[in-house]
This record gives sequence, C-alpha cells and structure tokens, in this order.
Amino acid sequence: MKGFAESAFVTGISGGAMRRLLTGGASIAAIACATPLWAQDQQVGSETTAPAQGEAVPDADANAEDIIVTGIRGSLQRNLDIKRTSPGVVDVISAEDIGKFPDSNVAASLQRLPGVSINRSGNRGEPQGITVRGFGGDFNETLIDGRRLSTASGGRSVDFTTVGADFVGQLAVYKTPDVTVSSSSIGATVNISYPKPFDKMGERIAITAGGSLQDKAGTFVPTVGALFSKTFANDTIGILGSAIYTRRDTETNRVFVSGWQGGFYAPCQLAGSTAAVCQPTADQNSAAWATPTNRRNITGWYQQQYGADQRYTKDERLDGRLALQWQPSDAVLLTIDDNYSRQTVNTNIAGFGMWFNQDQLRNVTLDENGTTVDFRQAGTPTDFTGAIDSSLLETNQVGANLKLQATPSLRFEFDASYSLSKLNPDGRISSDNADVGYGGLLGTTLGVAVTGDSKNSFPVLNTFGPSGNTARWTDTSVIGSHVTVRTAQQNRDEVVQFRANVVWDRDQFSLKAGGMYLEDQYSLAGRNTFVNNYWQAYAGYGAPSGQGGGVLIPANLLANRIPTGNWIPGFEGSLPPELIAINPFLYQKYLEGLGNPQTQNIPGFNNGCCTPPFTGTFDLALDPGRQNIQEKTYAAYIRGDLKGDLGGMAFRLNAGLRYEKTDIASSGFGRLPTSIVTSTTDPTLLTVIFTPEQSVTTNSSYDYFLPSLDAKLELTDTLHIRGDVSRTLTRPSLNVLTPVLNIGVGQRRGALTATGGNPALQPFLSWNYDAAVEWYYARNSYFAVNGFIKDVSNFNVAGAQQQTINGVIDPTTGNPAVFVVSQRVNGPSATVRGVEIAWQQVFGDSGFGFNANATFVDTNKPYDETDLSTTGFAVTGLANSANFVGFYDKNGFQIRAAVNWRDKYLSQFGQAQNNSAFGAEPTFVNEAIQVDLSSSWDITKNYSVFVEALNVFDEVQSTHGRFSNQLLDVFAYGRRFTGGVRFRF
Repeated sequence: MKGFAESAFVTGISGGAMRRLLTGGASIAAIACATPLWAQDQQVGSETTAPAQGEAVPDADANAEDIIVTGIRGSLQRNLDIKRTSPGVVDVISAEDIGKFPDSNVAASLQRLPGVSINRSGNRGEPQGITVRGFGGDFNETLIDGRRLSTASGGRSVDFTTVGADFVGQLAVYKTPDVTVSSSSIGATVNISYPKPFDKMGERIAITAGGSLQDKAGTFVPTVGALFSKTFANDTIGILGSAIYTRRDTETNRVFVSGWQGGFYAPCQLAGSTAAVCQPTADQNSAAWATPTNRRNITGWYQQQYGADQRYTKDERLDGRLALQWQPSDAVLLTIDDNYSRQTVNTNIAGFGMWFNQDQLRNVTLDENGTTVDFRQAGTPTDFTGAIDSSLLETNQVGANLKLQATPSLRFEFDASYSLSKLNPDGRISSDNADVGYGGLLGTTLGVAVTGDSKNSFPVLNTFGPSGNTARWTDTSVIGSHVTVRTAQQNRDEVVQFRANVVWDRDQFSLKAGGMYLEDQYSLAGRNTFVNNYWQAYAGYGAPSGQGGGVLIPANLLANRIPTGNWIPGFEGSLPPELIAINPFLYQKYLEGLGNPQTQNIPGFNNGCCTPPFTGTFDLALDPGRQNIQEKTYAAYIRGDLKGDLGGMAFRLNAGLRYEKTDIASSGFGRLPTSIVTSTTDPTLLTVIFTPEQSVTTNSSYDYFLPSLDAKLELTDTLHIRGDVSRTLTRPSLNVLTPVLNIGVGQRRGALTATGGNPALQPFLSWNYDAAVEWYYARNSYFAVNGFIKDVSNFNVAGAQQQTINGVIDPTTGNPAVFVVSQRVNGPSATVRGVEIAWQQVFGDSGFGFNANATFVDTNKPYDETDLSTTGFAVTGLANSANFVGFYDKNGFQIRAAVNWRDKYLSQFGQAQNNSAFGAEPTFVNEAIQVDLSSSWDITKNYSVFVEALNVFDEVQSTHGRFSNQLLDVFAYGRRFTGGVRFRF
C-alpha cells in the first residue's frame, strides 16, 4: 500500500519521475500528515504544488536525481523550491536532517529570512519574539502544525523561548494569507511543523546529547533528547514519540533607568538660580505662585529611578511529543498528536536603585532637548534589592485530523484541537523581594550625570553612600529594612478549535470551502503584598535613618557582594564598587522571626499600615485586578486556485474570501479610591483606600469580510513575477480587554498610576499589497526583490493621560490626586512601505555558498520627538535590517557564519515607570549587530558532532527613551557556547 507520506518524501525516483503533492489547499491539520494520497505523476520539470499555510511541505530534493537529502545545501534547496512554487509570498526554513535544525532557537532561525528580525529577552539575550516587515508581537500569528496554540501570557504572540528547535521539521513564514487557514496576522503567519511517522516509512531513531556554556555564568548545562518513529502493519499504522530536556544558564549585567518622566521645572530648580527659597508649583492659587521663579513652566525629562543589577537565570525546558497515524486504505488517513512543553525559569537578582521626584530636584542642567543631564536631590535614599523570580509555564495541545477521499476529485478534511496553557499551575510565588538600604537622616545629596549616548555609555552617580560618604557605600551598620514585595501570578488560557473543509479539484482548477470555530478563554488572577499593604510593614530603613520605621539587618545577611568592574563591555560609565546580594528568603525569615506586632511591641514596625492587620507573616492577598475573557470566533471561507497559460507563459491565480465574526465576553472586579494616606515611616510611600469591589461584565462583537488575491506569472522558466492583494486583521491582546480600571493599593509619591482595559477594542485592519520579481538563475540559487505596502487602520494606541479619580486628595500636595491613567483605544491609520531583497548563491559543487537579504521599511507616521501631546502616535517596530549567512558544506563537514543587523527602532509606547505629563513615553531599541558561528562533522553516516558559538563579539542590548541619551536599559548577556553529538539510525 502506498501511504500518504511515502510518495511525498521519496529520496530519489528512477528516470527523473516525481510525485506531485496535493493540489490546492488543505486544512490546517494537513501539516499533521503528508498529503500524497491525492498525488499524481507528472513530467520532469513541471511545478510542484506549494502547500497552503496549514500544510506540510514535500522534500523538494525529490525533484531531481542529484539529490542532497541532508545538510545546509539540501535544506536551502527545499526552502527555495517551496518559495518558487507557492502561489503567495512564503519563506521556509527546513531541518537539515532529522533532529538537526539550523539553530537552537526557532526565532534565531527565523531571523535569517527576508523581512524577519528578532526581539531579544534582555535577561537572557535569547530570541523571544519576531518582527516581520516592521510588525511584531501580536501582529504575527504562530501556528503549531497549523493550529492555534494557547498562551497564558495573555498576548497572542508566542514566546519563542518556550519552543524548542530540536526535532522541528520546518518553519514557514507566510507573508500573504491563505483564507482557508487564518487571516489574523498583519505581519505574517508562522507555521511550525513537527515530524510525523508517515513522513518516512520504516524505523527511525535520532538522539542528541550535549550542553551549553555561557561565559559569564561559567556553568556547563545539559541538553539531551531522543526521537523514535516506526511504521508497521504493512505501513498502515505509525507511531512517533520524542522528548528533550534543555537547560540554559545565563548571567546578565544590567544598568537601568526605569522611566524618563516628562514634566515642568520651575526656574528656581535650574543650575545657576539665585533664588533663596525654591517652592515649585503649578497651582496658580498657591502662595508660591506669586514668585515667578517658583512657577513650573520649563519642559524637561528626568530619571524616575536609576540603578544596576545582576541577574542569574536558570531556564529549564522539557518538550514531549507523541503522534499516531492510521491509514487503513488509500482513501482514509487519521492522525492524532499531542504536544507538551514545560518551561521553568528561575532568576536571582541583586542590585541597587535610587528614586527621584521632579519637584525635589535642584541645580538642574538641561541639554538642548530638555533632557536632565545633571542635578542634585537632597535626602536621596539608597535601596539594595534582592529578588528571586520564578515562573512555570505548562502547555499541552492535543489534536485529531481525519482526511477522507470520496472520489478522485472530491475530498473532505476534519480537524479538532484543544490547547491548554497554564502559568504557575502549582501556585508558586512569582517574585520574592528584599529591599533594604538607608535614607532619612542618611539620605544623600545625590545626582546622576548623563555624559554620553545610550549606545555606548550609561549615567554616572556624582556621589553615593550614607550622607554622601562613598567609603560607607555598603556599611552594614546603617542598612535597614525598607519594603517587602511578594507576588504570585496564575494565568490560564484555553483554546478549542474545530475546522471542516471540502476540496474539489479537476485538471488545473481546485475549489476549497469550509468553516471554523475557535473559542479562546483567558483568565488572570494574582496575589501580592500590595493589596493588604504588607509590603510596607517594616518600611523606614531602621533607627540610623531616623524615620521611625524599619529594623537593622544582621550583617551576615549582607555579607555576599558582587564587584561591578567592567560591568558593561564597551560602555563608558562607572558604578559604585559593589552590589549586595541579599537573599530575599532569609530576609523575610528574619523579619517574620521578630514576632507578631499585634501581640507585642516591635520597634520599627509600621503601626496601622495594613488591612487586615499584619500578624508577623508576609501573606499574600488576592488582587482585585483579576479578569476573565472569553472570545468566540466563527469563520466561513472559500478559495479557488487556477493554473493555466497566459500568452504561452505559466500562470497561476488564487482568489479567496473569508468571513469572520467574533463575540467577546469580558468580566472583572472594579473599585474606586476613597482616600490616599502617607506612610508613617517613609514619606515616599502612599496607600490608597478603596470602596468595596464590584463585579463588572461587558459584551462586544465585530465581524469582517477578508478577501485575498494572489497571481503569479512565469515570464520564463527562471524569471517569475507575482502580485498579491489581501485584507487581514490582528486582534487586540486578550489581557487588555478587561472592563475595569485597576489602581494599585501601594503607590509612590509623585508617581500615582492606574491602568484601564477596553473590552470594546476593535481589531487592527490592513489592506496589503505585494509585488515581486524572482530570478531562479541556477539550482539552489536565486535573486528576488519584493515590494510591499500595508495600509493599517484601527491602531490600538496605548494612550496615557493625567486625571483625577473620584475626587481623592493627594496628601503630599493637598490638591486632588492626579493619576497617570494608561488605557488602549482605537486610534489613527498609517501606511507602512518596504522592499525586501534576497540573494541565495551556492557555488556549484564546491561546498561554498551564502544566503543574504536586506529589508528597508518606512511609514507616513514616523515618531515625532517634538510632539508633547498625550495622544502622540507612531508605527512601532519599523527598522531596516540585513542578514548574511556564509557556509561551507561538503563531505559531511559544515561550517556556517551568520551576521544579523537591525537598525534602531521604536519598540513600544510606555516605559517600566511611565508617569510623564506628555503621555506614554517611547521605548527605542538601539542598533545591534550579532555574529554567530556553528559547525558540524559527520564522523560516520549515523554519528556527528557539532559546536556553536553565539554572540561571538559580545554584543550588548540597549534601549533609550524619547532622545538618544535617555538610556533606559543596557544588558550585557555575554557569549554562549554549545556542543554535542547526534546519532541517527
């Protein structure tokens, strides 16, 4: 019996004959099984039908007798053939062999493609997400074997650090949509394909074992995995199972400014002022307003908080997969599969930070842009922080797919899947924090000088230490308790999906129609020590600081130190000589060991701080910001695919229409502030008192028609042109659809904040236009230019505005409290334009070759740094980029060098602390270039060794605010070296 996959994955065919894959599209789960049940013989040189977004792709080397089954060149040829024969714009990366993907991270592989760049995790330097043609995050939909994957993060994008690259079969990036699969991506649809038992009949075994070493962490950690696949019962039943354990340790040094807040200075605050008294005010009715030098009317940005920390992260991931296939006859194929992943990330953090308020700054120096480049703040406290962050993300997806061939021209496809993702299902604490230091009487007249650009320097403290004594920077005799933050987050995302298709094809025409139902239910619940205000139980730094609160910390808990020499390679700047590495568990244990302040007098306890009364243990309370979002989407679609000749040239036309209707039910718990009170032991801390919480539920819905048209003309056998027009949408993140305003109980002076959801948000909509010229001038070589335009409307803008809430008074000013309220709204439209250039060259049989591409993008809505309105808008994510991969691949030896460059780009609106008078301040990511090397050697047919070096030149990642000298973050995450062995049988 000839199986579905057997004829599609032939590795050589006598006489040059080959099999053609399924004509037309297949259901999203067609990727779960190969499709040659409907394959037909063709003459050599005819076109291999490219897969739709949900389909698996064939082994393109079956198109010729000189087959390269494995290796870099074989992978590139398969990728090229898919690109060449696809009706739309698609780029593909294929495994070089079973268990051998080009990179150890899926996103790292994707960045090699035209128009694709990566977003790195600052903590670890790991590729975490992708941007396609300037659209990142939720604008790109990621499918697993053609199915939607649940994500407990609350967004719609997939964190690629949770997706292991080992045993991945293929990555496909569809830049134009297939209406029978999805139209939920303005950027691109990424399809990750896993192997199936019928991909190749018989028995297969792949084993990988190795490990990695990050130079800063200095710990070699393991990776080990195995894959087994076997068909039996005359190749009518197949089973495939794989499992892999991966661990990565990373030590990262960081310097940070939590936010550059825009506001107004009074003239008396500026350097050179001769005012005897300085009382900055914006209140025209106050007595201070009568003195002109007190009036706040000079625009400037200042640092809300400055500090540095070191982070040691242990990332452990377990991936498991099971796939079963049954083909009782040529007309029936059933596939059942289950994908499981479990990622545990633990991070130890040690650092320091200083907090600033604009009205307390003096001797202020501003540059020509209004950036505060020097200042002094009297009485500045110093905080040493230690934290242990922990998260467990567990995801399981199970699916079933049935294909039925009713007649030679008529077939049916049915697919169902269930995916459940859980964040911290074991109820673990997400973050335990220790915050100690000195202030009050020991506060420092301190400032931070900005001396250079964020690309090569970080700000410098002009003095530090108790009362400015730098020699006592870490004097344990004056370090006391400040705040104790504990948080626990539990999210759950459940996705149910059904799809049914009917396909009719005859000669050069095929028609596909069907429907889909997708239900996504997301819930969020958190607990913390903010709700009951236990975080302030021992605030005040202890007796030496003289604020009446806090207790001294035993010296043995402060004994571990981290030197700060050569903190950020290649950056100018200096830090205090060392950090204190305090263990938050021991810190909390010490404070809890002091006893119950309700039954005894404990000097330093913040009496009256907490509700319910603090009884000696840092218990967590349920956060009222919990929410539940249910989203149901119904879709119907039809697509036609026509092949023919136009003036003697091969022509292909693909036209489709999709209708989608989405219903949203959003619920949460709301409450309003009734008053704000100051801390009795720390003037920087505030507590908000609320009305009782009430349940709030809203419903909304929307529906759209989404057409698409792809046309491709082969001017010659080697020169092709194509054009594509489509309309796509991207839905807002689930976690922004809450119907309530969330105000934190614990706030800081001069930084009152609130966040609001918007359940009525409409999706982003985009009309997309593509035009491409492709020249396939030699086997495994091509040159292509692709221009694109995206007209996007309904942008979801993260707006921020200052407003009063329920008339509550700010006790630090005596005036109505002004909160910075962040909320997403549907906003303006914008056009994004770009050109992608790709060149792949293999130099005959020499073994040498390269793959290079560049992308140039712009928009009619660039960022305007002079716009001070709270509704400022710009398209995020846009950056020119270029990638180059040079390689040698011959006689079982491979070596590859990859260079990836991305220009500066606007990442988002909003910073870690965003209390600006001018709305959501921007975050820019600086230009970066990274070089990676990898090599492997086939010792025998079944045994190979491999090595990899990432970030060879020790590139750092840095971000800045509105202007280039407003550093926000710089991360130095070092180099990583990987090595191991692979066995294949």
